[in-house]
Amino acid sequence: TTPSTVEGYKLGKVIIEGKTKQVYNLPEHPGLCLLLSKDRITAGDGVKAHDLAGKAEISNTTNGQVFRLLNEAGVRTAYVKACGSNAFIARKCEMIPIEWVTRRLATGSFLKRNVGVPEGYRFSPPKQETFFKDDANHDPQWSDEQLISAKFELNGLVIGNYCAILKHSPQCMNPFSITGQDEVDIMRRTTLLVFEILERAWQTKNCALIDMKVEFGVDADGNIVLADIIDSDSWRLWPAGDKRLMVDKQVYRNLTSVTSTDLDKVKRNFIWVAEQLADIVPRKDHLVVVLMGSASDTSHSEKIATSCRSLGLNVELRVTSAHKGPEETLRIVREYESVMNNLIFVAVAGRSNGLGPVVSGNTTYPVINCPPVKSDNMQVDVWSSLNLPSGMGCATVLYPEGAALHAATILGLSNFMVWSKLRVKQLNNFVTLKKADKELRGVRNA
Repeated sequence: TTPSTVEGYKLGKVIIEGKTKQVYNLPEHPGLCLLLSKDRITAGDGVKAHDLAGKAEISNTTNGQVFRLLNEAGVRTAYVKACGSNAFIARKCEMIPIEWVTRRLATGSFLKRNVGVPEGYRFSPPKQETFFKDDANHDPQWSDEQLISAKFELNGLVIGNYCAILKHSPQCMNPFSITGQDEVDIMRRTTLLVFEILERAWQTKNCALIDMKVEFGVDADGNIVLADIIDSDSWRLWPAGDKRLMVDKQVYRNLTSVTSTDLDKVKRNFIWVAEQLADIVPRKDHLVVVLMGSASDTSHSEKIATSCRSLGLNVELRVTSAHKGPEETLRIVREYESVMNNLIFVAVAGRSNGLGPVVSGNTTYPVINCPPVKSDNMQVDVWSSLNLPSGMGCATVLYPEGAALHAATILGLSNFMVWSKLRVKQLNNFVTLKKADKELRGVRNA
């Protein structure tokens, strides 16, 4: 029986119903919808299907944990929040009927389609494939050219179609037309980003993400966002990288006959995955300490702190001078060294920068110089940060955001969430350039 409300949300009409979920309109919340999972497991385009009590709740929990990580990293998604045990709220999207598959190791259908490739062949970078969602034809693999030529139009956005002349002439002349690949490129890069974030997250549990599929939608503003559900139906997971220990839906796919005992095993695997994801909590065991030589450097240091926080970095500001109070400076350094293992010092000192070199010469932690230089004295003041005595290993970065980014690249080596935020920043830069280029390009007739 379909409920009329879920956690206080009044359900409207069913927007779409799939094999394992229903999507409901929320009449009292324009722009949002509710995805309700079913206690159902299927394979082979629904040819194999069984009821599995509790699967809806497990799937909803798994999906929520995955999107929790992706949203924290800054990935653009449709996911808003969980709503009860077996549903969640999402922003309304028009779905792009394409499954994006990313593979780290060759296995499954890839081996059948690429005879001669040994199982376990490692793709670096990961292999990416697209499949058109069409159950009747078993989701055929598509090329970029097919995807672009389909000209999917969703919420006013045409996927992969652009005419260079169209903006500046009443007619688009074929010899000068350009088939745009902007949206395809954005989805491809986002797909890879999502895979690599989750791959690193699973590595913290000594579990290998072998491959996975995702889908995208176009929101009301015409933005491409990660949408649908990501759960144990969406990927292959091999604990310790051992295929024999697989804990994903492939266990169900491999069954020639299905008993209640088999279904119990599948369910236990799904529960294990959800429990492991719940335990993947990004660590906060790091600190960036901004040491400024004078309170007059506060504005510059606050810019560093703001950039650090945007990248998920804990940061603290201190005032100390290596020239006027070297003993106090080293005492402060020792104070942090005694309580932190993942520690970075950023030295902010103008004129003669003794702060960075002194700290660098007395600690084994990274030190980054970020002097508050001004255009009229840059060449003189920056020299003391660059021309270091022998044995000093501190870097010099001129801009506050650059100092924060440099600190994040160091801490990201051992913190997957910091690394993920850096990757998302790179993706956002790419998308911004793509959109700007699409807006401005076009032949302007003489």
